[in-house]
Amino acid sequence: MNRFSLLTLLISLLNLANVYAHALWIQTNPIGKKGQKQTVTVLYAEPGEPSEKIGDWYSDVKSFELWLIGPGGQKTQLTVSPAQDHFTAEFTPEQDGVYTLAVGHGAKGLGGTTKYQFNATAAVTVGKQTSALIAHPNELNVAVTDAGKSYAVGKPVLLTVVFNSRPAEKLRVSVHSPSGWNREIQTNASGIAEFTPVWPGRYYIEASKTEKRAGEQDGKPYQAVWRCATYVLDVMER
Repeated sequence: MNRFSLLTLLISLLNLANVYAHALWIQTNPIGKKGQKQTVTVLYAEPGEPSEKIGDWYSDVKSFELWLIGPGGQKTQLTVSPAQDHFTAEFTPEQDGVYTLAVGHGAKGLGGTTKYQFNATAAVTVGKQTSALIAHPNELNVAVTDAGKSYAVGKPVLLTVVFNSRPAEKLRVSVHSPSGWNREIQTNASGIAEFTPVWPGRYYIEASKTEKRAGEQDGKPYQAVWRCATYVLDVMER
């Protein structure tokens, strides 16, 4: 391998590592009230770490669109307002049910010969729900299987991963705990993965999938597509 090829490979690997370490995350209170304003925050960061300043976000990731899917399936784009290191938005639930917040953004810039897509979802439950399903609007989605439940230490958490509207089998899911403990689990044939939280607090969940697929973006060729999907889960004491 000549010096130029080696340098190109090293640059590609550095770009890849940088993208893998960061993702978009949607944070909001998982419980909402009808007629009461709900605040939403969108970050770009490593799991559980402070968000990067908006000017440092990868490629054009800061140009994402934030969508709200209501209990009846109605879809509305929310206006986002920039701060130094995050964006905020607001909405007011008008009925009981589950509201899904979603971002699905394909980055304009390539990482070497790889195209990147950043996905994130969050769920807000309004009113008493015995069983509440979350919408899966993105190409790749990860979320709790039942948004109507409360999650506590020592009780299993079921996660659903969906790719192109179908259960994603044998997909890796990373779970990042409040203590810094990380675990990698895998989905079954039904797209379900399970873990049991050991500590209370906020858990950051990320699924990723890479496809070998050639194409062209803005006149530049790529050989693979990498997608990530994130979800933030709050766990209570037992």
